Amino acid sequence: MERAQRQRGRRTMCVVAAFFVTFVAGCGGSSTTSGGGGSPPIGVTVTPVTATVVVGKTQMFTATVSNDSANKGVTWALSCATANGCGSVSATSSASGTAVTYAAPATTPNPATVTIAATSVSDGTKSASATITIGSSAPPAGVSVTLSQTTATVAVNATTTFTATVTGDPSNEGVTWTLAGAECGGATCGGLSAATSASGTPIVYTAPGVAPSPPIVTLTATSVADTTKSAIAMITISTASAGGVSVTISSSVGGFVVGQVATLTATVTNDTGAGVTWTASSGTVTPVTATTAKFTAPNSPGSGITVTATSKADTTKSATATFGITDLLGVTTYHNDGSRDGVNNQEYVLTTSNVKSGTFGKLFSCAADGALFAQPLWVPNVNIGGGVHNVIVAATMRDSVFVFDADANPCVTYWHQTLIPTGETYGNWNDVGNDDIYPDIGILGTPVIDPSTNNIFVVTKTKTNATTYHQRIHALGMATGAEASGGPVDITATNVTSTGNCEGGSTMVFDPLWENQRPGLAIANGVVYVAWASHGDTAVWHGWVVGFNTSNLNISSVWNDTLIAVSGEIGCRGGIWMSGGAPAVDKDNNLYVLTGNGAFDGVGSFGDSFVKLTTPVLNVSDYFTPFNENTMQSTDADLGSSGTSVLFDQTAGPSLMIGGSKNGVIYVVDRANMGHHNTTTDMVVQEWTADGKSFSTPAFWNNTLYYFGIQFGTSHQGEMFPFDTGMGMFTTTPSASTTSLFRFTGATPSISASSPTTDGIVWALETGSHGTDHGAALAGPAVLHAFDATNIGTELWNSSTVPSDAAGNAVKFTVPTIANGKVYVPTRGNDDTEGGGTIFGEVDVYGLIP
Repeated sequence: MERAQRQRGRRTMCVVAAFFVTFVAGCGGSSTTSGGGGSPPIGVTVTPVTATVVVGKTQMFTATVSNDSANKGVTWALSCATANGCGSVSATSSASGTAVTYAAPATTPNPATVTIAATSVSDGTKSASATITIGSSAPPAGVSVTLSQTTATVAVNATTTFTATVTGDPSNEGVTWTLAGAECGGATCGGLSAATSASGTPIVYTAPGVAPSPPIVTLTATSVADTTKSAIAMITISTASAGGVSVTISSSVGGFVVGQVATLTATVTNDTGAGVTWTASSGTVTPVTATTAKFTAPNSPGSGITVTATSKADTTKSATATFGITDLLGVTTYHNDGSRDGVNNQEYVLTTSNVKSGTFGKLFSCAADGALFAQPLWVPNVNIGGGVHNVIVAATMRDSVFVFDADANPCVTYWHQTLIPTGETYGNWNDVGNDDIYPDIGILGTPVIDPSTNNIFVVTKTKTNATTYHQRIHALGMATGAEASGGPVDITATNVTSTGNCEGGSTMVFDPLWENQRPGLAIANGVVYVAWASHGDTAVWHGWVVGFNTSNLNISSVWNDTLIAVSGEIGCRGGIWMSGGAPAVDKDNNLYVLTGNGAFDGVGSFGDSFVKLTTPVLNVSDYFTPFNENTMQSTDADLGSSGTSVLFDQTAGPSLMIGGSKNGVIYVVDRANMGHHNTTTDMVVQEWTADGKSFSTPAFWNNTLYYFGIQFGTSHQGEMFPFDTGMGMFTTTPSASTTSLFRFTGATPSISASSPTTDGIVWALETGSHGTDHGAALAGPAVLHAFDATNIGTELWNSSTVPSDAAGNAVKFTVPTIANGKVYVPTRGNDDTEGGGTIFGEVDVYGLIP
């Protein structure tokens, strides 16, 4: 287990104890947003609540539903005293915030009132209504018209936008537009994009090619409902020179998700208000004002999509923004997917040519309340914060979950849930007598998100005192952070048990204090799987795996990897920690874990083994255990230090899995015939000893394994090992190594690419300054590295070169997330782990510099 790390010294316990007293005295346990209670009630409102609609005319109504996490919206119904005389509604149902149109009947009912009601689909007991008065065809009283601008200067052939707002017009009949001038008429006064418009809908005025004399044009907007009411704007046609015009676009680089809608803004100097014309190489761009537009990304992914804004005052001046469009559905689990290969093959912004100093760097940071051991997760197109946004989910060691906007600079926090019940607080290293995880103990394993519901599953660790701990699994709705699926569920000795003699009896139970929820969570067959190990090999623990149904968090199955004590071996143990890796999942929903030091007999105990488990009922269907497992556990060289096996399928030949160990051996195993245990030789496809011990999950891309091992007490290089598809074997001599060195704990590399073979970049975090396991050493910045995936001897960029690119202080075993043109790095902020600092956790965001 992680106790091998203690070779590098211990903090003086009396000093730590004194620090702990001071630290705890300053800690609070209250929830910032909620304490993990039930979901807030649904509410429905309708706007407007009253309206007068002339016979044969229409009126729009909107229902807004609060706390409707499934966004099921409402159903609409009409009622009045006259049968079949209520009018009609354009739709019988609508989403929250989506308007429907009511059409009044041709004759007035008696009495002349109609009720329109909206009822929540999610909760039929919740509804709201509006009262409609059916009026005669006489013009409504009190009509008035106002214009968005009453004076404007427009260059010849240039454009500007006008919007008419009509009050006292319940049927929203809008306005008609006309142009006139002392010395112009018709087209010589200019042109309009529309002769009529609804209230609040903009129209575009285009100036004539030759200015009239005098150069004044009058634009009139007249109410359709009451033609005696109007508003005018005086337009001056300018012939001034457009010299010196320049154009820039606010977002000149970056990425969008297919179909995503975004606002682009052009800044134009010296154009006399003429604005710009927008064009796009793909997708659509719709002008909103003279200098803003809505860009709708194309429905197909790709790179090099351009949007151009051209000055209308000087068409030789323009600016172009270049975007990548991704169809990535999300990074919703540790190391990208169930295969744990760490690859995003749908990255169309970042390339080996633009990730370099001057064009790539740190964009912004999002502050959290504690260190982030868990990998940030990325989800596109979430209906949140009053719109549709891409988001980042971050979990902290102070039992909080944050949802940030993935793209907004400066950072936007949509919600923050602190999952600590009243009377409890997050855990502390001193309670388990081990400083491998320091100083806080909260959410340690990377959460998992169910893509079908966008619910976030996460396990917290809290305490009422130093010996009474709780672990709970939560399901949080993405939109608000409200508890879902009946959560939270307390994970206790009552609901997690197994038979076995490892604790001196016939039954073994889960202990929330000593069990360390170190691995990332996994989903398969509608079940969330959670695994545990120890806190630095202290007290009694087991390698538990527990399945929780995603729909209600009921426990579906429990598996304990060490049921039977074995004579001559060091207890049962067998923790599943994998340096923070998550169980792998194959296409048939089998689960794969690597276990640590513990009892082994191949029947009920599987210490130091690759184990294949069936789902949803957890049973061992196959396994591999090295021939020297007894020596491995006695020398603390456990197999389970490696992140869970990377799975990959050959075009021809066996389906393989790859994993390492503390002794530096890399094993390649046939998943259909894993080899079990042989006392003299390993029955595997291949194995070799790398020049570095494994405390990480390797990556696999383009038939190449990327492995960043370590040597205790020294820095070490990352290595790449090609896979010979003809031989079905790896080349065991690295084809390239990094020039940059990595200290303990090495690195878990991740890959971004635009396809399985092109634009590959290897991203790795150097976290040697993580500030734990090193006595009194202070934490220092993590360093993000980018290497050419075809030859990692070529380093493209790293965050230590330019001071403004520096990341927050390092957290060991952390993994960057790469998505949609950005790299998200989890850190502990400026906290130095020894009492210094003001920011105790943050996500640092890197991308192309605008």
